[in-house]
Amino acid sequence: MLDTADDEVEALFAPRYQTVNSPVHRAVWEKDNATEDFASLPITFSPPVSLVVEQSLSIVRKHRDEKTLFGDDGKITNKVIAELGSVGYWGLLVGRQYGGSGATMREFTDMITRMATIDPTVAGLASVHGCIGAVDPVRSFGSQEQKERFLPKLADGRTLSAFALTEPGAGSDLTALKTTAVLDGDDYVVNGEKLFITNAVPGRTIGLVCMIDNVPSVLVVDLPATTDETFSLNRYDIYALRRAHNNGLIFRNFRVPKENRLMPAQGDGLTIAYHGLNLGRVSLCANAAGAMRWMLSEMLPWAAYRETYGQPIERRELIQRRVGRLAGMIVACDALSAWCSDLLDQGYRGEMECIIAKIFGSEMQKEAAIELFMKTHGGRSFLKGHLFGDNVHDFLAPCIYEGEGEVLGMAFFKSMVKHHGKQYFEPIGQALHDLGVSKPNPLNPKHAWALRRPLMKYAGWFTRQTIRPARWTDAGVSDSKLRRHVRFARKYLSGSGMRVSSTMRTYQLKLADRQCRMSALSLEIQSAVVILVTALYAGRSGDAITRQAADVICRELRLRIEGGKPSDQDFRNVTRLGARIADEAHLAEGNAGETGWSALTGVQSGQIMMPYK
Repeated sequence: MLDTADDEVEALFAPRYQTVNSPVHRAVWEKDNATEDFASLPITFSPPVSLVVEQSLSIVRKHRDEKTLFGDDGKITNKVIAELGSVGYWGLLVGRQYGGSGATMREFTDMITRMATIDPTVAGLASVHGCIGAVDPVRSFGSQEQKERFLPKLADGRTLSAFALTEPGAGSDLTALKTTAVLDGDDYVVNGEKLFITNAVPGRTIGLVCMIDNVPSVLVVDLPATTDETFSLNRYDIYALRRAHNNGLIFRNFRVPKENRLMPAQGDGLTIAYHGLNLGRVSLCANAAGAMRWMLSEMLPWAAYRETYGQPIERRELIQRRVGRLAGMIVACDALSAWCSDLLDQGYRGEMECIIAKIFGSEMQKEAAIELFMKTHGGRSFLKGHLFGDNVHDFLAPCIYEGEGEVLGMAFFKSMVKHHGKQYFEPIGQALHDLGVSKPNPLNPKHAWALRRPLMKYAGWFTRQTIRPARWTDAGVSDSKLRRHVRFARKYLSGSGMRVSSTMRTYQLKLADRQCRMSALSLEIQSAVVILVTALYAGRSGDAITRQAADVICRELRLRIEGGKPSDQDFRNVTRLGARIADEAHLAEGNAGETGWSALTGVQSGQIMMPYK
């Protein structure tokens, strides 16, 4: 079922934008590649979108400063939600003809990063609503009547939305869906339970994934304002996203008008789900870039304030390394979210690319929170009101959202090998099946004859890969350090096809059970892509600290791929960067409106908790 859904998603895109022609897939399997396919374009905001973004940021900043962002229940208040709706926040991804702003994905992810520096939950709700909630399913797969009926109220915030996919027994394994809908007259009658549904409360709108005649389908459901015997909530305490609503939904003979079923021209409900997940994955990376900015802005004043043995800890190498590494993580997440959103705006499916952004962004945010931010603040990290203590679960949970990281890594690997396997390995497997053997005998003439064509075909590919050099277009990067990273990443990616194909030969049909090997190979290729995208992004930046930060994270990722250990020069590079960022922050202290490193512009730090001076 999942393979079929994947094929149906592919069919939604023109051939040049399908996975086999995506930048990552081509870099692994093709010899001629365009370096610029891994570079993001300069961002341009349309005036209507820019106005919405600035007004939305102002609203959330004001409520944060006045401490009115959350109600007595700890949730974002309806007043804030309504104010954001009045300026168009919830309609950024809705077309203008339906009352939205028609923002590009690039504009949207840039907004997510900026909003996350003020409050990551408000930023996350925009993604839940617009990317994986009801907005994307309706705008992408709804009929004209459905768009006219649902999108205006989704755009102005009269109703926020969610996507009800996960079930008690169906998370990554979507074949385990149990919720059903049976047509009865003019309605579908729904029975089943959904779990961990963010933004789902009575009165809101959800995209409900259910089985209709054994076909995964999506119903757009306006939840009733109150619960009853047909619709109820499974309420539970959950630490992650505790400032938003997260509930289980229980349906017992719940009726939904039949005209609320989305009927895509191709595919089914899983096709709809897969489409929105890509958007959500990029948004997670963009949110991480904003959240880590907030962490860094809190680390700098504390490192300047806190003294050990008569010296501020900002002068200690370990702290400088943490600051420098965090800056590198931020730049890499900026680069990935910009690049992936550009690809989506161009029309690419972008599945492999968006998976990389999601995995990297969520893992970096987790590491930044625990290894860099928490350890720098020490015991104060766990105080109520501290950025870490109040948000630690939100910093960790994205490793699970939109697909658990290692499981997604295997999905990335599967997408990478699917076409190659069909071309070269399936014909060999079919020949062996026809012979009735699992392993050929090279001395058996019957076996050799049956395998001659598929083996010759594979041998031809192998020979071409071996003797033909890889060719990439010019990178256009003047910084010598970043240029070296570009060359390394391109060389590694161009050689990855042979490494992957060798693994497929070694394990053959048993490869599906070699999850650890698939995960390791997948992660190495992902890391090479991050190096290439980050080096190109920073290489075109006029900010020297951004370029230095990119060099730091690229060096670190390269060591992971090569299995090496950091040298003294590596340590010097990252600690010098950390010291420079701290010095820039000090220089900006006396200048109103300045924050030092340009990436921290507009990011506000809180008060030092339990001061002792």
